[in-house]
Amino acid sequence: MKSSSQAVPLMAILMLVLLVSPSSVAAITCGDVLNKISPCVGYLMSGSGMPPPPCCAGAKALAASCPTTADRQTACGCLKTASRSLNVNPARAKALPGNCQINLGFSVDPNIDCSTYVFQLAISLKTVLYQHI
Repeated sequence: MKSSSQAVPLMAILMLVLLVSPSSVAAITCGDVLNKISPCVGYLMSGSGMPPPPCCAGAKALAASCPTTADRQTACGCLKTASRSLNVNPARAKALPGNCQINLGFSVDPNIDCSTYVFQLAISLKTVLYQHI
């Protein structure tokens, strides 16, 4: 009897830890990211002007598919790798989220540290908040 009475509080603590701890597993894959952003490849490599509507639709779908930190970090890493291998125009890549009126929470840049983008986003939000106070 004594061992079962000790097991109940232990199980309750374990359940609480599992409920409170954030999930760090990304639901999005690089295949998902590349599929959504594929209409942008031509524009990012050699396009000019504003991105074409299918590109922005894909970028918006990507942003909507990344609700968690883990998803955004995965997407960031996938875009970083793809931008290096495709040799995209860095200025167009950085401007893409703004030109498509989305916020990915990170800059599309082959040199970004995707593990720290959350910190960069927090600084941006803090700046915006102070401007409105």
